[in-house]
Amino acid sequence: MGDVVKLKAGLRKDKRKARAKGRTLCGRGFHKWEIWQKKQFDVKSGRLVTVHKCARCGAQKTTLT
Repeated sequence: MGDVVKLKAGLRKDKRKARAKGRTLCGRGFHKWEIWQKKQFDVKSGRLVTVHKCARCGAQKTTLT
């Protein structure tokens, strides 16, 4: 019989995290958009805009209202 070898506690977890890196919801286009209230007026064009900010990654998109 051979010796019993103990594995590190988080080895499987670390492998799963490394494999899933970059496969997040936001990375695939499923952002969690919330309306950002700080900026509602576009100075250059003089229009009201709605700024949406992703709660998870911080990406922004604007729509004219």
